[in-house]
Amino acid sequence: MEKHFDINADGYSVRCKLFAHSDARTYARIVICTHGYGGSKDRANIQKFAEKETAKYKTDAVIAFDWPCHGQDARKKLVLSECMEYLTLVVKHAKDVLQAQDIFIYSVSFGGYLTLKYIAEVGNPFKKIALRCPGIRMYDLMRANVSEDDWKKIEKGKDVLIGMERKMKVDRQLFDDLAASDVRKYEYFDCADDMMILHGTADTTVPIEDSQTFAENNVITFVPVEGADHPFRDPKLMDFAIHEIIEFFAPEA
Repeated sequence: MEKHFDINADGYSVRCKLFAHSDARTYARIVICTHGYGGSKDRANIQKFAEKETAKYKTDAVIAFDWPCHGQDARKKLVLSECMEYLTLVVKHAKDVLQAQDIFIYSVSFGGYLTLKYIAEVGNPFKKIALRCPGIRMYDLMRANVSEDDWKKIEKGKDVLIGMERKMKVDRQLFDDLAASDVRKYEYFDCADDMMILHGTADTTVPIEDSQTFAENNVITFVPVEGADHPFRDPKLMDFAIHEIIEFFAPEA
């Protein structure tokens, strides 16, 4: 079962998609899925994960949503604080409306960075956290999307447009916030046992060394996936990653 819905609160409208084996009103376990930069809740990898998760654990549900300025979201300018608000609203919906007792999160790339930022700066509501190719050095990764001409405009206080399938406005404040929220300066020891990071050895977008060093520094389980690129385009390698995450999220005996 798939259902689109919006969370309308605090001046925001978060576009969401619920995956579940049955059309129940409540779910004891919910996995929140977050996509990467330029992606959306309708990505095929989210669909595949949700189908396998809810097929194996038939009373679970999966919620995917569009980050600000992505997918069907209405906002035009990317603001980190609004990303935090979106995740807060989704967590609140899972707890208060769907009555989740345990919330898990599976995040990719930009979504992985935002998840780490959320845990460090807002709090950790998640029972377990799985990250695939997280953007550990998000400032550098985002800066690479800006041309030198546009960077000069940003330095003068102007907005510029960047993006992939969809363009979004960014400004100096975004890059200042990315620099201030460098997740490498935080410690994640308190949740390290409940976190896993997977990263492809052939990732040319986000260096695997970033994830490996971050995992080692925080004593987090690290799973290198031989031959996988950033989006895990090889279906077999994507299936392997999904299997590892679903097993990591398995109910306690």
